[in-house]
Amino acid sequence: MAARSVNNFSIFRSVPSSPLSTIRRGELHHFGSVRPKSAARFLVLLSERHLLLGGSHGFGFRRYSVLSLVDSIMEEFEVLPRRRPRIVRAANRLALTSSGEVIQDKLVKQALQKGLLLEFKKDSERILLAVAQRPDGRKNWMVADQNGVTSSIKPQQITYIVPGVENFAHTEISEFIQRAQNNLDSTLLEFAWVELLEANKPVTAEELAEMIFGSSEPLESYCAHLLLSRDDVYFTVLESKGPCSLYGPRSTVHVEELQRRKLAKEIADKEFEEFVQLLKSAKAMPPHAKPAKSSWKVEEKIRHRIESLQAYAIDACKNDDEKKTAGMILKAMGQAKTASAAVNLLIDIGYFPVHVNLDLLKLNIRTDYPDDILSAAESLLLESSDPDEIDRIDLTHLKVYAIDVDEADELDDALSATKLQDGRIKIWIHVADPTSLVQPGSIIEREAMRRGTSVFLPTATYSMFPEKLAMEGMSLKQGKLCNAVSVSVVLRSDGSIAEYTVCNSVIRPTYMLTYESASELLHLNLEEEVELRMLGEAAGLRLQWRREQGAIETASLETRIKVANPDDPDPLINLYVENQADPAMRLVSEMMILCGEAIATFGSDNNLPLPYRGQPQSNIDASAFDHLPEGPVRSSAIVKIMRAAEMDFRKPIRHGILGLPGYVQFTSPIRRYMDLLAHYQVKAFLRGDSPPFSAGQLEGMASIVNMHARLAKRLFNSSLRYWMLEYLRRQPKDKRFRALILKFMKDRIAALLLVEVGFQASAWVSVGSQIGDEVEVQVEEAHPRDDILSLKEIDRIDVDEADA
Repeated sequence: MAARSVNNFSIFRSVPSSPLSTIRRGELHHFGSVRPKSAARFLVLLSERHLLLGGSHGFGFRRYSVLSLVDSIMEEFEVLPRRRPRIVRAANRLALTSSGEVIQDKLVKQALQKGLLLEFKKDSERILLAVAQRPDGRKNWMVADQNGVTSSIKPQQITYIVPGVENFAHTEISEFIQRAQNNLDSTLLEFAWVELLEANKPVTAEELAEMIFGSSEPLESYCAHLLLSRDDVYFTVLESKGPCSLYGPRSTVHVEELQRRKLAKEIADKEFEEFVQLLKSAKAMPPHAKPAKSSWKVEEKIRHRIESLQAYAIDACKNDDEKKTAGMILKAMGQAKTASAAVNLLIDIGYFPVHVNLDLLKLNIRTDYPDDILSAAESLLLESSDPDEIDRIDLTHLKVYAIDVDEADELDDALSATKLQDGRIKIWIHVADPTSLVQPGSIIEREAMRRGTSVFLPTATYSMFPEKLAMEGMSLKQGKLCNAVSVSVVLRSDGSIAEYTVCNSVIRPTYMLTYESASELLHLNLEEEVELRMLGEAAGLRLQWRREQGAIETASLETRIKVANPDDPDPLINLYVENQADPAMRLVSEMMILCGEAIATFGSDNNLPLPYRGQPQSNIDASAFDHLPEGPVRSSAIVKIMRAAEMDFRKPIRHGILGLPGYVQFTSPIRRYMDLLAHYQVKAFLRGDSPPFSAGQLEGMASIVNMHARLAKRLFNSSLRYWMLEYLRRQPKDKRFRALILKFMKDRIAALLLVEVGFQASAWVSVGSQIGDEVEVQVEEAHPRDDILSLKEIDRIDVDEADA
């Protein structure tokens, strides 16, 4: 390290220049308690150091020679107002020491007594000044702190005892602190560090005060203590005994590294403060003016902080850094460190919509397709050929009914019926044929497997296949030629299967009907729609036959909600309640079950590995529920005790709930991957090829797919519940809802089915109410974000008075 001796002081060229090396006349507040000779000594050092290290620094101040600068400073010291003495001057001046023996000496001299001014650690974040009042027990002391609070402290809480003080009044602590703060200048540490580093000497607070202030009086000693205790660059604690500490200068290399870190932290702190200001500004904006979500992702550091906050909001932080970042943001915004506070903040700045679906984020459901998948889908639509074209049977002469909900995006099944010469009914179940486009092992097929199912939410549909491919290439369309796999079944008079066939086909759907319009046509019984009537008759036969085979009736009310503009703070909610016992819904349901039985029979007859589904029934005695009203009440009781479905991939297993010897889901290959797997197996057999998947492979794939399907079901249920609660929240407070008592859970708390909305909830009901009874309730509270719904039964007397 290059150095030059000037006036017996070492000037280190490697030490960066400080702003103190340029001083204006009349601005000596940094040296308010510095003795003139000491101040002059340091200013000579500063001035000569300034001259040695490069002269002007561009601050625009008037500069003086060393002698004129010192003269001017001495003149100003002459006119400084004299302070009135209020504290006792230190009796002794301590020489620099390199040993720890002085620590022990000070412990003896600084024994606690009444009237001492001391610094103590109140808690992990607060350090206060106080005056010792009296002993409290054997070791503790009662002290009066700067806030006027008297408390008992332990000796280990004391961090410093101000030397040379006797009978200090705690009312003067605030003024003492203010004088100390006015006297602090951390840049003085740099020059003390230079001298002490060269001499390789440690220092106490009192010794540092003598060096930089020319005095170790109480105020100067306390200022030096503050400088040392707060310093994180130049000095380190070598040894501490009680409230006394010995500090040593760090090495030049260490100081330079700490300065780099400090600078980096200052830059980071400034960037963080700017980010917090962005949040506050966005929060204060009206909803329509808030920044777009994409704007928070332009800059890397802003994006990282926002994503950390989002991860914290959905309990998905990948590491401690994300948790720490989110916690800092919430603290800076005056928020609690909770997930709900993070959610609310992201909503307030416009990053999240008011009705953000947190479960969609938490479950990491795939909502978008990568570019390579979309490109592959486009290629299939443009270039794909039909591998089964020569084997397809032309069924375009049949009248084909496609029945689904009115907003269905993917139509993958349709129905036909004809009457044979012997009077028997022949049913056709036509199923969309996505395997004619997507081959096993292709990039599209693998992506479908990773998704497992289409996800249907009140706010959106996330298809298992890219939307354009599903809608244009796979779905059945009215009046258009469509590839299909058609399953024909001839029924016996009792509803059992007499004959069946499975073939590749071409159909032209005649009608696209909603359940409501199909039910109306069934009710009208029009002669020109005799095929629809035959389908209705077949459905009745099938239901009767399944009941005779032990099928358990589980039809209930089903709620659908569609939200047209979910990103708006006040979106439009459309609610539909469907009775699964409705004729059209019953018709479609029975035909899908019939198709599943026929495919299971086909697989069994041809020893074909398929995803056969079953459900044990051994623990269900349907007659035990005969005392309950038919419909939702009885169905709810039965569903509660039903066992989970099972699967076999080698042979059919009984499905006791449906009353079938075997069952395979086959009618939704665009929406469900397990249906698609069944199609691959069946289509290969029809072509005379070996099945693409063995039973073992099917089992392994099913475990993955079923996991995704369960997540999708969980997401659907939570989303439906959220929007149901939001719908109920918006209803007039005095609106009454009819409710069926499904069961009693505890005392008079009953599980209810709100008939008008098809939603289950709970409420206290009056004495005398029974399962199956209908009561009236009102919504007291509904908070969708917190999943809270509180219902109140309307007393009959209250109802009569309200009607009167």
